[in-house]
Amino acid sequence: MQGSQLERYARLFGAVEINSSFYRPHLPQTYARWAASVPEDFRFAVKLPKLITHELKLAGIDQALARFAAEVGALEQRLGCVLIQLPPSASFDLARAEGAMARLRDRFDCMLACEARHPSWFGADATALLQAHGITRVIADPPKGQPGAHVPTTADIYVRLHGSPRVYYSSYADDYLAALADDLRIHAQANRSVWLIFDNTASGAAMANALQLRLC
Repeated sequence: MQGSQLERYARLFGAVEINSSFYRPHLPQTYARWAASVPEDFRFAVKLPKLITHELKLAGIDQALARFAAEVGALEQRLGCVLIQLPPSASFDLARAEGAMARLRDRFDCMLACEARHPSWFGADATALLQAHGITRVIADPPKGQPGAHVPTTADIYVRLHGSPRVYYSSYADDYLAALADDLRIHAQANRSVWLIFDNTASGAAMANALQLRLC
């Protein structure tokens, strides 16, 4: 197989989640090169920098957000989602969350997905805020911080599978993947935007699980 790792990946799958943006910025030229390496219908999800979510804690984010938006804007129509992953210590603050989510929605017209990990982000006020700004609550496995059943905030679906029972390492069983494939088909038939990301990468299980899911 010829081409870069991304080009080879894009021959098998229709989307990828960029996690490195959480740790460090990438030049617009880098995003543009990635966009040029994949088919027109391929989509990128890009994780919001930890500067915004973990260091600034969603407050005073205008400068950092403007920089990030300028960088990922080079993906153009291939930017499919911005992922907002909040630290487990970040409790829900209505005023702070409202300001941040409004700014994010002003910047991006693609899907916004939020993976909160503090129980307070699963209450009625947080649910209403995410619904008001059209931000998709992530379905995570294991569901860290979530006190009960998943409550969706949009019609779209964004699933992040971190590995269970050993987070980042464990592979998913055949019957789990088969049931998951059935669920995803139902969502797709309802014309929902569906993302499924395997994050159990530490032992190489993610790629094998993704390929097996395609065969279900």
